[in-house]
Amino acid sequence: MFFFSLEINAQKSITFHFQQTVVSQTKPKINAPYSGTNSLTTAEETQASITATLFTGVKLWEGAEAYFNAELSGGSGLSGAKGIAGFTNGEAFRIGDAAPKIYLARLYLKQTIALSNDFETVDDGINQVATKYPKKYLRFILGKFCLSDFFDSNSYSHDPRSQFMNWALMSHGAWDYAANVRGYTSGYVIEYGSPKVGIRFSTTAVPTTANGPDLNYKFAKNYSHSFEVNKKFGEIGKETTVRLLGYYTKTYMGNYAEAIKRTDKDVTETRINGRNKVGTGLNVEQKITDNAGIFFRASWNDGKNETWAFTEIDRSISIGFSNNGTKWKRPNDTFGLALVANGLSNEHRDYLGSGGYGFIVGDGKLNYGLEKIVESYYNIHLHDRHFWVSPNYQFVVNPAYNKDRGPVSVFSLRAHAEF
Repeated sequence: MFFFSLEINAQKSITFHFQQTVVSQTKPKINAPYSGTNSLTTAEETQASITATLFTGVKLWEGAEAYFNAELSGGSGLSGAKGIAGFTNGEAFRIGDAAPKIYLARLYLKQTIALSNDFETVDDGINQVATKYPKKYLRFILGKFCLSDFFDSNSYSHDPRSQFMNWALMSHGAWDYAANVRGYTSGYVIEYGSPKVGIRFSTTAVPTTANGPDLNYKFAKNYSHSFEVNKKFGEIGKETTVRLLGYYTKTYMGNYAEAIKRTDKDVTETRINGRNKVGTGLNVEQKITDNAGIFFRASWNDGKNETWAFTEIDRSISIGFSNNGTKWKRPNDTFGLALVANGLSNEHRDYLGSGGYGFIVGDGKLNYGLEKIVESYYNIHLHDRHFWVSPNYQFVVNPAYNKDRGPVSVFSLRAHAEF
């Protein structure tokens, strides 16, 4: 592991930051009378992943900023990040080659237009130049980014580098959000912001194939819209924040009901232009004290056409708790505990039960049950607000919705540095 930092004043018009995250996960043998192409392996297994990101940003003209992120990633998730729909490592990608690769993660322009004369100071941070923003504003973002940079935020459950690592906890499990295999897309976001209410809308590119590395820029027939409203309630210091998200994706998808009729049960052979997927999600966070809070998410999509970008979850519900270590004189430590339940639409369940495969799950047959997950972590601060180590435990019942397999215990150790 290596670390470095850059500090450039330049009248605070430029920002440089860096992160590196290493995750090691292991699981013991699991019980399973049968396995398929996308099954979690039954043998004892250990895998590791690494990501490193250079975050740069610069102020341009009035209200304008530009950001560029170069990223390296490598390694693998357990069983190639297959066999569990709510996968256990948010830093692992579904890529066959485990060798580290460098790629462009983000490159976008952000333009903020003031709608009030009241301003607030924003400190320098990751993808944030130190500046002043109006308390009411209209904002335009254009370029390459991750949709979760701007949607479905949550103070306690959003960042797999410092919080929960499960895919169904870092964002809505049933939000099949537009992204290539590494989690990034291109498009625009329009946002209205105020102290109590925020509204944002985006149109972004979808991958050319399910879980593919390349994005489809033929926006006339291939696109995804996301819309979110967030509102704060209650007194300062004990606020409740509610976010309601909806999305609509249209592209060259396969259909589960059509695939079941085929002898080969191959959903990819049923793809035609114009198919769509719609979904929604509710995200609530409740601040209890300055040191602790709880969160709740519930999400749903129609599940008629194949999963295209994120993971094979059509219904998901999660609840959790987060507390920093102030009471035990470790204010930069964090403890978290969460529960998740994931499910499938009838069409998706019948497709997997008939012997079909998605790109994440598929055991060849299916004794259906909700996929249930418990995750707990403790983020230990080790050095000068720059370095943390987190032991993590996840217990998965009915991995890939199959009551014939598991349960699975996953033990993890995460090391994270940022400057």
